[in-house]
Amino acid sequence: MIGEKIQPSGVNSMHLESPEIQLSKSTETIYNFLSQPDNFGPLMPSNTSKFEVLDEKTFVFALSGMPEIKLRFKEGNPFDLVVLGAASDKLPFELKAHIGETAPGQSSVKLTFDGDLNPMMAMMIQGPLNNFLKALVENLSQVMG
Repeated sequence: MIGEKIQPSGVNSMHLESPEIQLSKSTETIYNFLSQPDNFGPLMPSNTSKFEVLDEKTFVFALSGMPEIKLRFKEGNPFDLVVLGAASDKLPFELKAHIGETAPGQSSVKLTFDGDLNPMMAMMIQGPLNNFLKALVENLSQVMG
């Protein structure tokens, strides 16, 4: 089909979504917060064994028992989308924050994960990734209230 992404043999596209949360902050405030790597430290789940900001666009983190993941700010669409991507081509994926205005000074946020993974890898990490996305939005709700 035209425009269809051709997957390498044995690779599936995986899409996961966090619950949507409501925040008493403007879309601009949330966008600016999520565009800064150092702000992800307080959002990390309690089982984070490493979090380090490498530069103004990149951070690395590790969850207990999991390999390190390096994320880089790839793009943004002020004030409704922040896209972070894997800094390595070994595991291509994107973590997106979808921000929407629900009322003046009120916003909704939902995180999505999109990656191209082999079926075995997808099966192994689907549960931990769902938990990770849920923890990020829950912590964002606490940090930004």
